[in-house]
Amino acid sequence: MTADTQGWTLVAGGAGFIGSHLCRRLLEAGERVLCLDNLQTARIANLDTLARYPRFRFVRGDIAHGLPPAVLREGAAIRRIYNLACAASPVLYQADPEHTMLTNVVGTDSLLRLAEQSGARFLLASTSEVYGDPDVHPQPEAYRGNVSCTGPRACYDEGKRAAETLTFDFARMGRAEVRVARIFNTYGPHMRVDDGRVISNFIAQVLAGERLTIYGDGSQTRSFCYVDDTVDALVRLMEADLPDQQPVNIGNCQELTIAELVETLGEVAGAPVRVAHHALPTDDPQRRRPDISTARAWLGWEPSTSLRQGLHKTYAWFAEEHRALRVPAAAE
Repeated sequence: MTADTQGWTLVAGGAGFIGSHLCRRLLEAGERVLCLDNLQTARIANLDTLARYPRFRFVRGDIAHGLPPAVLREGAAIRRIYNLACAASPVLYQADPEHTMLTNVVGTDSLLRLAEQSGARFLLASTSEVYGDPDVHPQPEAYRGNVSCTGPRACYDEGKRAAETLTFDFARMGRAEVRVARIFNTYGPHMRVDDGRVISNFIAQVLAGERLTIYGDGSQTRSFCYVDDTVDALVRLMEADLPDQQPVNIGNCQELTIAELVETLGEVAGAPVRVAHHALPTDDPQRRRPDISTARAWLGWEPSTSLRQGLHKTYAWFAEEHRALRVPAAAE
């Protein structure tokens, strides 16, 4: 099948952190990629290296307000739809909670209807946040979660839960062929410095010579997956023939405390780090680690990048960005 006849892969949220890496992966595999993003939280610079691909096209639009005409015109030619369109860090998704909820519900509904009309396979990027502050550890897909439906994180947590409901309802009614990925903490190049997530926060603070902000006593745990591993799992999930309709956890099983993360990052940066403790945010989960048995069995996938390797790559990218921002000031 030639590039002209193979159809489009639509990546909603394609200019974002994970989305931009996914676009690159798909382009390198020879796919035609239609990247849709409203640039509310994404950086257009994430797409700079993709412009050289003749099979890449960017459309600016907000799925919370319907699909733009440029996407609808290509509807019949769309073969795959990845829905990664939503701010994913608490600082950003809480800044406009109404928009966060509508992106997950109205936006997902619009993309599912497009999948129904075009016959495209649809993948929803859901989140480990659907488990809330879990009382089951590690978290398997069958766990129904411990989520506050009225707290400040609910716009995202409940928005994603509603998006999963819509997605599986479309599948049950035979309206679309779907996949749902529950993504756990992911990190890597293209993260925003100000997105409020722990690794980007820590690296930015190290580069600025500031104290590292630890919420609580640092004993809370997380499991961090490097972005290339996450993207590999998303592509495998999209293309796999699944034995059942259920979400699939995507994440790294190596669990560590925030205090241990600080120690490892200090070693990667080659610099001593100082910390400052602050109160825990509302509804912040104490433990988070995925059970990825389903991903192993169904996709033959598990992460291959160690935390130290991933932190080296991420720190180097942030350091280069930091130097680039300082050059104009130094030249004056």
